[in-house]
Amino acid sequence: MRQTYEVIGGPAVGQASLPLLRAALKAQGLDGIYIPHDDEYQNEYLPACYERLAWATGFTGSAGAAFVFLDSAIVFVDGRYTLQVKQQLASGLFTVGDLVDPGPFGWLAKQGMSARKIGYDPKLMSPDALDRLVDAAAKAGAILVVTDTNPIDTAWQDRPGEPMFAVVPHETKYAGETSSSKRQRLGRILSDQKLDVAVITSPASIAWLFNIRGGDVSRTPLPLGRAFIYADGQAELFIHPGKVGAELGVHLGNEVTLHPETAVEERLASLKGKRVSVDPAVASAWFFNTLNKAGASVVRAGDPVSLPRARKNAIEIEGSRQAHRRDGAALSRFLRWFEEHGQTGEVTEIDCAIKVEEFREKTGELKDLSFNSISSAGPNAAINHYRPDTNTNRKLERGSLFLLDSGGQYLDGTTDVTRTMAIGEPSEEMKDRNTRVLKGHIALSRVRFPKGTTGSALDALARMSLWEAGEDYDHGTGHGVGSYLGVHEGPHRVAKAPNTVPLEPGMVLSNEPGYYKANAWGIRIENLQVVTEATPIPGGERPMLGFETLTLAPLDRRLILPNLLTEQEWTWINQYHARVLAEVGPLLSGDDRAWLAQACRPL
Repeated sequence: MRQTYEVIGGPAVGQASLPLLRAALKAQGLDGIYIPHDDEYQNEYLPACYERLAWATGFTGSAGAAFVFLDSAIVFVDGRYTLQVKQQLASGLFTVGDLVDPGPFGWLAKQGMSARKIGYDPKLMSPDALDRLVDAAAKAGAILVVTDTNPIDTAWQDRPGEPMFAVVPHETKYAGETSSSKRQRLGRILSDQKLDVAVITSPASIAWLFNIRGGDVSRTPLPLGRAFIYADGQAELFIHPGKVGAELGVHLGNEVTLHPETAVEERLASLKGKRVSVDPAVASAWFFNTLNKAGASVVRAGDPVSLPRARKNAIEIEGSRQAHRRDGAALSRFLRWFEEHGQTGEVTEIDCAIKVEEFREKTGELKDLSFNSISSAGPNAAINHYRPDTNTNRKLERGSLFLLDSGGQYLDGTTDVTRTMAIGEPSEEMKDRNTRVLKGHIALSRVRFPKGTTGSALDALARMSLWEAGEDYDHGTGHGVGSYLGVHEGPHRVAKAPNTVPLEPGMVLSNEPGYYKANAWGIRIENLQVVTEATPIPGGERPMLGFETLTLAPLDRRLILPNLLTEQEWTWINQYHARVLAEVGPLLSGDDRAWLAQACRPL
């Protein structure tokens, strides 16, 4: 569970891997290969054995792609990784392209590659991505070749083994609904849509649907597998037999048939003549190809589990409240420790990440982190997705800011919280920007909105105060969060980018506006909140929704400019801090309790 900070990847990796990969390409008669970051399951965090892009190139970012040819190689990254990719790629062996514009397919389309054979693995590509690759290859004059065996898997001599963690039941006292009830409910939806079966490829959806959890994916309690759910509520679950214990069969009951995952292709072939739903956003092109070959009637439709999973029930919401109280106590202990030690100039980013993890472990309830902590000081805090390692680790310097984005996985909930703290005396500019970020955070916390509203319609609320100062931030404002599942969960979100999924009661999402001054410092304030039925507005005719804040941890008062606050914002801060003290205070004692009382005193 402990986070590690050693440097992974780097130039030596690419130098060692490229000759092996090119030998494998020659053996298969290929001139090149397309390597996406994605794995077979569309995981956010990849098991070590599926880190193909990192093995081939040395680049370890969470988003990217590459083309490797016999005589050249190019790696594509987005703006988050422009510095990292330069550090990790071997000089002279790779060039760098933009992942967004023109992107790998836009780049390929402009190359002259007459009759060159480019391999691709259909299990790693969505059907839409494959269509774009096919179009780009045609424009370049290249020939695409399906790789039955991925050349990387052949060349990767010391490849880690497949994760083999036991799949365990997730008790109804945490899930709030039995798996049988969920499956019957989904079966009725499939029947209403005249579908015979839905193929479920998302590990998160499988974990939720069958009330199971695993350990195959870092920071997310997922079991890797596949499933079929039928219109009568019956189901087939495909999981490696080595992960299955006796208790799992009892938990699943007679309505679920267990198969080894190697049987998926055979069972897909049995769906000939059936109307089969598959989600092109999370299922690879291989599933569509296999079903079409089998003679199934394939319907492209959204994963039927994603929306029910996002709408947390009353038990899951109460579990999240409990998890956030516990997590808030651990974070408050860290914040007191930070006040004592983080101001000395001797503490490092890694020291802080280790310490906050220790406080969460001391709850006795922590199952894992929900992601590797973003523990960032000074200019590192201006990098949105920075995580410290032994090469980049900085000491916390007075006169700057420290940003900590961290969270935990508990049986009753998943947490994700960001706090920004002053190191020494903050400048007026730091206070101004932090207060504007806080104003945006409060606006998104307080808003009431009509049913049917999407997160995209609310995004500007979190940015308005920054816009008034001619500033903005480039990441989304809010992402969905699972219930002892993924810390990033769709289909809902709050962002500038259009989203067609309305916010509904029970959906949990983050509220995290920020500001980043390049090469200087960064600010982000993040709480999780759940969509609720709002108290009716007097005289209003439409039913309204709102948010209940879940995260409970004090804000740094030194970074707040009271003269920038409205009376409503002032009241919100005082009421929030009073609630933190009331709900977290009883979990603390002694100096920790006294510190929290001081941190939460009224403005």
